[in-house]
Amino acid sequence: MAESVVLDPVDLHLLRLLQNDARTTYRDLAAQVGVAPSTCLDRVTRLRRSGVILGHRLQVDPGRLGRGLQALLSVQVRPHRRELVGPFVERIRELPEARSVFHLTGPDDYLVHVAVADMADLQRLVLDEFTARREVARVETRLIFQQWECGPLLPPGHAQS
Repeated sequence: MAESVVLDPVDLHLLRLLQNDARTTYRDLAAQVGVAPSTCLDRVTRLRRSGVILGHRLQVDPGRLGRGLQALLSVQVRPHRRELVGPFVERIRELPEARSVFHLTGPDDYLVHVAVADMADLQRLVLDEFTARREVARVETRLIFQQWECGPLLPPGHAQS
C-alpha cells in the first residue's frame, strides 16, 4: 500500500482544481488559490514527484468512437494462480475494447470495463477473448446504462467544496 502524503490547504485546493480541469494554466491556478505562479508550479511539481499526481488523461466519448455499448464483465479464473493471472491480465489490457481491469476479492476475480460497438460485438468479445481462455471459469456480463463522474479525490476527512 502506498504511503500517504501530507497535504496542506493549498495542495488540496490545487488538487480539486486540477481534477476538475487538468488543462488549467499555472497562472489561472495561482490566481484561484491565492499564490504566486512560481509557487503554484513548485507545488504541482512536488505533487507529481511525490506520486500524488500520476499523470493527465484525455477523456473520450466511447459512443463517438463507435463503441456505444459499455459493460462490466465479472470474470472468475481457475485456478487462480500467479502464473495464469499475469498473462490473463496482460492479454485483457491489450484488448482495444478494455477500458479498465480490477483484481477483486470475493467470488469473482476480475471486473473488466469494456466498450464495444453493439451486442454482437460484446458477444464476440466474451466468447472469443474471455470464455475461450482455459483459465476462465465463468463470465457474467452487466450492461452499463449510464455513467457519471464523481467529484475530486481528496484525503479522508477533507470535505468536497
